[in-house]
Amino acid sequence: MSSTTPAPADHPSPVPRRSVARRGLWPLVRDVLVILLIAVVVSVVVKAFLVRSFYIPSGSMEQTLQKDDRILVDELTPHFTGYERGDVVVFRDPGGWLDTPPEPERSVIVEAVDWVLSMVGISASDSDEHLIKRIIGVPGDHVVCCDALGKTTVNGVPIDETPYLNLEPGQNAPEPVPYDVTVPDDALWVMGDNRDHSRDSRYNMEQPSKGFVPLDNVVGRAFIITWPVARFGLIDFHHDVFSGVPEPDTQ
Repeated sequence: MSSTTPAPADHPSPVPRRSVARRGLWPLVRDVLVILLIAVVVSVVVKAFLVRSFYIPSGSMEQTLQKDDRILVDELTPHFTGYERGDVVVFRDPGGWLDTPPEPERSVIVEAVDWVLSMVGISASDSDEHLIKRIIGVPGDHVVCCDALGKTTVNGVPIDETPYLNLEPGQNAPEPVPYDVTVPDDALWVMGDNRDHSRDSRYNMEQPSKGFVPLDNVVGRAFIITWPVARFGLIDFHHDVFSGVPEPDTQ
């Protein structure tokens, strides 16, 4: 009795395990890269148009802000609402306000890492190129120092700045630095809360800006302290201090 051996079934050749692993790894890497790219793009857009991170390089805004505090700055809202007296704003040097020494050269790797971190709002390496102060006068305001009690007047009304000024014990008002200015239509008059230790509008009247901050130089309004954790919280603008100040056109 004869028997025939069945022909072997056609089976696909086994795929090498290494090829399967490679094909399985690449989609994962690709997805991670796409997610990272989207995150960077979103972060760039947020930083450019919505919110930026800064650190406080000096004590000129104590006790509202302490040196090395990290803050977030709202870049978007002021474009719709404008700025108010009392707002705490970050702005680029109008020219001659800062005496910033040249930065030491950094390696290409350090520059690249800092660029990436700044895009996502973690690094704030350009903080030393900006200033942060409180708005005392908005466009059209007549700001004068000082009345008989050492108070600043805005549009003829003395303002009580004690809620935010950093004064020495027994001191009722900062040391007077006389000025009598009317804020231009496209600018702000700003001063630090640590008034006796702040190189603000009063000390830059001989500069090309005449002590005013052009609105085009304003990055935005600081609104929250993010670091250190113990100081986390909203920044108080103390708008009530200026509640009795009339608008310039009502004088």
